[in-house]
Amino acid sequence: MARHADPVFCPLGLDGVLVRFSRVLTPETNATAHAFCDRAKTAAIKGVTELASSLTSVRIVFDPDLTDRQSVTAALRELLDDLQSADTSARRLWHVPVAFSPAHAPQLAEAAKLAGLTPDQAVAEITGSVVRVLAIGFAPGQPYLGLMPAHWDVPRQSDLTPSVPRGALVTAVRQLIIFAADTPTGWRQIGQSAFSVWRPDSATPFALEPGDAVQFSSVSDDTLRDLQANTDTNGGARCEVLR
Repeated sequence: MARHADPVFCPLGLDGVLVRFSRVLTPETNATAHAFCDRAKTAAIKGVTELASSLTSVRIVFDPDLTDRQSVTAALRELLDDLQSADTSARRLWHVPVAFSPAHAPQLAEAAKLAGLTPDQAVAEITGSVVRVLAIGFAPGQPYLGLMPAHWDVPRQSDLTPSVPRGALVTAVRQLIIFAADTPTGWRQIGQSAFSVWRPDSATPFALEPGDAVQFSSVSDDTLRDLQANTDTNGGARCEVLR
């Protein structure tokens, strides 16, 4: 991986450090943030209690009784050289079935038009793309996926949709989200899965992890209903281990 400009180290509260690699989201800066977070976890820095990556940054929390900000920051800076040889390829590829019929994709035509596509072209691009989990947030286990091509840089709606269902596939600003729960949103619903990204009773409550790859496949309404009825398959999602 090519070396990016040195990140900015920012104090975050009384017990945190934010390592920001860029103010602009790109696949490269997102991959760098994930790689740095993984490296910091492996390093097991004294006093660090939590690490979490976001779109272009990593949050590090430490115990002030065990260490201090200066020591943590110095240890984090020592990890930067390792990023040049870090493997940023996806460890896992998820295959997720999605229904794109009007009944389950009420705003697909609108989103496609904004992207300069027909609905069929939009579905072909969505299912033909392998997107990465850029971040987990807003709701437990909820993934922000991307980046889609530049013509998918469509704005959020000016008004909220009162509610879209769990498993809904929505889009805005070159990203896709699989909703973790029924919720209002300003993003446009373009599909429906039976995939539960948040499984509170599981040993691994978050199905997806930052850096995972995801590819969607198109299924019929009947197939979606079968997947929703069969809770043993988690919506027919299949995880392929890549490395």
